[in-house]
Amino acid sequence: MIDQPLSRRAWLRTAAGGAAAALVAGVASSALAQPAKPATPATRGASTALKSAKPAITVYKSPTCGCCEKWIEHLEKEGFAVTATNSDDVEKIKREVGVPARLASCHTALVSGYVVEGHVPAEAIRRMLREKPSIAGIAAPGMPSGSPGMEVPGGRKDAFDVVAFDRKGKTSVFASYR
Repeated sequence: MIDQPLSRRAWLRTAAGGAAAALVAGVASSALAQPAKPATPATRGASTALKSAKPAITVYKSPTCGCCEKWIEHLEKEGFAVTATNSDDVEKIKREVGVPARLASCHTALVSGYVVEGHVPAEAIRRMLREKPSIAGIAAPGMPSGSPGMEVPGGRKDAFDVVAFDRKGKTSVFASYR
């Protein structure tokens, strides 16, 4: 676990370095590649394991926030590999990763180069990862009742939108939950 949050610049540098290393490794291995061999039971299992890898997501949250813990449980149940990092200054992290103030919620997460702000349903995160839009991230502004982690007795669910945002603060509706 990280004791101090990374600055946006440090996080991007680390992500870019990992992507470059993966690209170099992929180019090097393809240059030396032999013709494909038929799949065996052992190799079939290896490729299935790669396809079913859990998306890794890091959640920055207050150490005392119960709804953040419930959102993390939601993500884990939905197949994400979650690393939770407690911070006494989550607002600083939001500023560093570019969350527009009007979209802020109680926790901020990073996944595959994207920002996820607030109680965003796992299905919206999966859609973003699958479609790879040219955005900075997505947010569920505020703390909508009935959103993942904000379930209430009696099952009340408020309608809410998940909003996409770019680095300049431009927003659009990414998904609606009614």
